[in-house]
Amino acid sequence: MDRSHVWTPSDGNGQNGKKTYWSYCVICCILLIYTSSEKIGIFMNSRKLGNYSFKIAADNIGTVRPLEKACHFNKIYQLGDSIADTGNLVRESPFGSGYPFAHLPYGETTFGFPTGRCSDGLLMIDYIALASGLPYLEPSMKEDGNFTAGVNFAVAGSTALPKEVLEAKDITNPISNSSLSVQLDWMSSHFASICHTKEGCRKMLEKSLFFVGEIGGNDYNVPFLEGRSMNELTSLVPEVVQSITNAIKRVIDFGATRIIVPGNFPIGCIPVYLAYFQTNDTAAYDEHHCLKDLNNFAEIHNQLLKASIKKLKKDYPKVVIVYGDYYNAYLSLLSNARSLGFDENSLQKACCGTEPYDCSSGKFCGTPGVKACPRPDKYISWDGVHSTQQAYKYMTAYLLDSIIPQLKCHSSALDARMNNQAVF
Repeated sequence: MDRSHVWTPSDGNGQNGKKTYWSYCVICCILLIYTSSEKIGIFMNSRKLGNYSFKIAADNIGTVRPLEKACHFNKIYQLGDSIADTGNLVRESPFGSGYPFAHLPYGETTFGFPTGRCSDGLLMIDYIALASGLPYLEPSMKEDGNFTAGVNFAVAGSTALPKEVLEAKDITNPISNSSLSVQLDWMSSHFASICHTKEGCRKMLEKSLFFVGEIGGNDYNVPFLEGRSMNELTSLVPEVVQSITNAIKRVIDFGATRIIVPGNFPIGCIPVYLAYFQTNDTAAYDEHHCLKDLNNFAEIHNQLLKASIKKLKKDYPKVVIVYGDYYNAYLSLLSNARSLGFDENSLQKACCGTEPYDCSSGKFCGTPGVKACPRPDKYISWDGVHSTQQAYKYMTAYLLDSIIPQLKCHSSALDARMNNQAVF
């Protein structure tokens, strides 16, 4: 069925019925190195050395621990949405146990039970923790959580813009009101409880890594799936990016000195978007069978975010702010699918759900009677919106390859690489 008209600017034909079904669909889906030599340089050159080395680097993140060797971080703090939530939404809501991702097969691969993560296992922030030699980040709402190595404030379904700002634009987020500003308030309260003074916090956070995002995707998801025009969505981007920029400034004020700011994914490659906006116009797709216009929109967000980061670097020369290229990390999976072990016939199909390409008949991953594919490691997409543990692992390796030299933690790791000496 041709739905290309849905995202043509100013075309609102036939949206009411589709709006309800597809908004519900995307909401449910959303809820839903080389060990012999052990050199940090293998991570920093893995893409240049070819896919085999890249795969080895990814498979040994927890063994080689490149961030630990390069930077010696002792804490990680995460703000964001379902890409990073390790269990906040299921604790935040009194109906948390009713969310699809509070049930198997979510969490089946690594934990054997659901944890509140929107995947079959580990997320990118989990692999970042492993790479840093730290335990998985506890969700901030865990009552008996151990927060000595950092805190995860991310909440699935959260937005960059506050609830009231979105509602003024007739955009309702039915999942969570814990927007970026709310998470920052939680972070502020947490620091106030453990370091008491601004100077005390600055000293405590000297060896900490902050992630501001990925966030902003949910600001766009609902209006996109409601059939809002591309022009209207594009006009929203500067406000979303400004909200992220304000968050970066606030964590700097807390005492952050090293900050990763991830961009948006190529949403035109995500199964739920491919399903909703599918069209018979072959010119609408690129070489990966991703929708060009949607990917171009994601790039508008990312380019504006990068421009904001560039300005922040000038305003805060003593703070290291690094753009996290989630966009190209995802595309690298599609480009190197065979060598990474993914099933080339399932690159844009969901592992979990009744239909491999989209969400249909209300049979979403995590609901009764819905099973996952037998080999999640062969799939990039887990539930049509979120990725599998395997995909997140390889995207983390891609990200580490880029950000480690940019973090400028100290020169010894880089000097060792240049002198071909192990830093382990």
